[in-house]
Amino acid sequence: MSAQHTNRLAQEKSPYLLQHAHNPVDWFAWNDEAFAKARAENKPIFLSIGYSTCHWCHVMERESFEQEAVGKLLNEHFVSIKVDREERPDVDKIYMTFVQSTTGSGGWPMSVFLTPDLKPFFGGTYFPPDARHGRPSFLQLLQQIAELWRERKMEIAASADELHARLELITARDAKENLPLTPQTLQHAAQMFKEAYDPVNGGFGGAPKFPQPSIPALVLRAAKRFGDTEAVKMVLHTCNRMNAGGIHDQLGGGFARYAVDAEWLVPHFEKMLYDNAQLAQLYLDAFLASGDARHAEVVRDILDYVLRDMTHPGGGFYSAEDADSEGHEGKFYCWTHDELAKLLSPEEFIVAANHFGITKAGNFVDHSHPTPLAGQNVLSLVNPNVPAADQPLLVSAKMKMCEARTKRIRPHLDDKVLASWNGLMLGAFARASVVLDDETYRAAAEKNLQFLRDKLWQSDQGGASGTLFHRWRDGERDSVQLLEGYAFLLDGVIQLYEATLVPKHLDFAVELAEAMIAKFYDPANGGFWQSPAGTTDLILRVKDDYDGAEPSGNSVATLALLKFAGITGREDFRQPAEATLQLFAHRLQNQPAGLAFMLHALDFWLDEPRRVVMVGNNNSEEFQKLLRAAHSVYQLNKIIFGNIGAVEPFAKTLSTKAEATAFVCTGTACQPPTDDAATLKKSLL
Repeated sequence: MSAQHTNRLAQEKSPYLLQHAHNPVDWFAWNDEAFAKARAENKPIFLSIGYSTCHWCHVMERESFEQEAVGKLLNEHFVSIKVDREERPDVDKIYMTFVQSTTGSGGWPMSVFLTPDLKPFFGGTYFPPDARHGRPSFLQLLQQIAELWRERKMEIAASADELHARLELITARDAKENLPLTPQTLQHAAQMFKEAYDPVNGGFGGAPKFPQPSIPALVLRAAKRFGDTEAVKMVLHTCNRMNAGGIHDQLGGGFARYAVDAEWLVPHFEKMLYDNAQLAQLYLDAFLASGDARHAEVVRDILDYVLRDMTHPGGGFYSAEDADSEGHEGKFYCWTHDELAKLLSPEEFIVAANHFGITKAGNFVDHSHPTPLAGQNVLSLVNPNVPAADQPLLVSAKMKMCEARTKRIRPHLDDKVLASWNGLMLGAFARASVVLDDETYRAAAEKNLQFLRDKLWQSDQGGASGTLFHRWRDGERDSVQLLEGYAFLLDGVIQLYEATLVPKHLDFAVELAEAMIAKFYDPANGGFWQSPAGTTDLILRVKDDYDGAEPSGNSVATLALLKFAGITGREDFRQPAEATLQLFAHRLQNQPAGLAFMLHALDFWLDEPRRVVMVGNNNSEEFQKLLRAAHSVYQLNKIIFGNIGAVEPFAKTLSTKAEATAFVCTGTACQPPTDDAATLKKSLL
C-alpha cells in the first residue's frame, strides 16, 4: 500500500472500499458520478466486486491494484469501480449471473468489463499478475480489452446488447404451469440430499465443504415428517463432525466459512455472521431433536463468540472477521508443536497435543503465500474424549492458549452492520434465549433490535410504508433497500416475538411485513424482487432464487409470512407467500438443492401449523415455564403467540384466571387448555 496515493474511496464507509483507498487506481464507488464519466469519455467500465474478508481479493489487490503499471493502464483506458458485494448484493447478483453463465463458474474477487450503459461484455474472477496455464496476465487482459474497445467498439456494444438479452431470459421469473406442491416434493429433495451424504465425515457433498445449514436443517425437518431415523442420524453425525473439525474455532468459538477438505479439518479461516447465525439455529434443532447437550454447548459457543468479538457496544452485530493476519491466512488461529511445548507445562502439552492433534509436521500449509509458515497446526478434536483425570490439565492448557492468542495480531474485523445478517443473528439469539433459558441472549436480542430500529429503520411518513436501510457503519447508514434486509429482519423479529410474546415486537413485525410486500412483491407473477421499483443503478430487476451460503430473500420472506399469517390471521400476508411457493414450484421439484430453505417454507405450508396460544401474566414464572416448554419440543411447524395485540381474532377470545394457560389448536380444533408444562410438551410431539 502506498501512502502517496489517495483515491475517492477514502470517503466511503465500506471496509472493503477503504482497503483500496490508497491504490494507484482512480477508483469510483458504484454511483452516478462514475457512470457519467464513462458515458462522457466513452470508456468501458472495469467493475471489481469483492468483500473485506475475502482472501483472494487481498491477493489480487497486492499483485495488481497496488501496482503502478496496472493503475496507469486502468486510469487511462477505463473507468474503474469497486463494489462491496455485502453492501450491494443486488449489483453482485446481476454480474455474478453473467460471469457464471459465460464462464461456468464464479467467485470473488469478481472482475467484469461493462459498456458505459452498465451492460457486461466480458468477465471472470481472480486474474493473476502473470500469464498462467494459457490464461493472460491481468495487465495483458487490460491491454487486450482496451485495444478491442478502441478498434471494435460497435461490435462490443452489439455483443453486450445480446448478452443483456440473454441475462434477462436467465433471470426472468414468470409463473410456469400450475404444479402441485405435495409432500413428495419434500421427500424427493430429502432423498437427493441423503444420496450426497458423506458417511465418514458427515456433510452433504465433498470438498470443499460449506456447512450450508439450510440443507441439514431441511433433512432433519423431512425426517420428522416422514419418520426417517436414518436421516436424523446423518444430520446429528454431520453436526458432531463439524463441531470436532478445524472449521470450528476450538478456542475462540464460532465457525469459519468453509473447509477446503472433506474432513472439515482445514478451514478457509474467515468467519461470517450469516454462517454463525444459521449454524446456531441448526445446532438448536439438533439439540431439540436429540436431547444431546453437546449441541446446546455449540450454540452457546457461537453466541458467546458473537457477543465477545462481533458486537458493537450499541448492540449491532458486525459482519465478518478476515482469514488473514500479518499477510498469512490462518496465522492467528494456528499453532506449531514447539510453540505449544514452550507455552504449556509438559503434562498440559501431552494432553492438549493428543486432544487437538498437534504434530511437528503440522496439518496446514498456506499455499497462497510466497513463503508459507512451517509446521502449522489447525486445532481439531482428534481425541475428543479426555479422561476425567486429565480434564483439569486440558482446561488450564486452553486457558493459556487463549491468553497467548489474545496477544497475537487479530485478523481484520469488518465492522459494518447489515440489516439482513443482523436479522439472522437476532433470530438465533431470540430462539436460543428461550430454548436454553438464558436471559443474556434475550437481552442481546432486545438490544440488537433496538439498535437496528434506531440506526436503520425510518417509520412511515404520511401514510407511506416504513423504510429499512441496509448498512450502518461509523455513524452513517446508506440509502440502499434490499429484500433480504426486510425478510431476514422480519424473520428475526417474529422469532423474538415468539420467544417473549411482547406485543410491541408483533407491531413492528406488522410494519416490516407491510413495507416488504409494498416495496418488493410482484403481484402479477408472485415472488419478490431483490430491489424496490425505481432503483436506477441496476440494468435488471431480479428475483433472487438461490439458497447458498445465505438463504435467498424469497425463501426467508415466504416462511416468515406463512408463520406471520398464522399468528395474525391476515390473508394479505399468506397470499404472497403461497404465490411465491407456486412461482418456484418447478425449481423446488427439479432443482431442490438450489432452494433448500424454501423447502422449509413448503414443509410449513403443507399442513395447518400447531398454534400455541399463551394466556396469562407474561411476567410470572408459571407463564415463562410454559413458554419454555412450548419451545422445548422439536416441532418446527408450530407458531406461538399471545392473546393481545395484532394476533388472530380467535386468540383474543381466550382467557384464563390462572397465572398461565396454554391452548394448543390445529385448524378449528383445540386440545383442552393446560397449565402443566409436561402436558403441553406432550401435545406438541
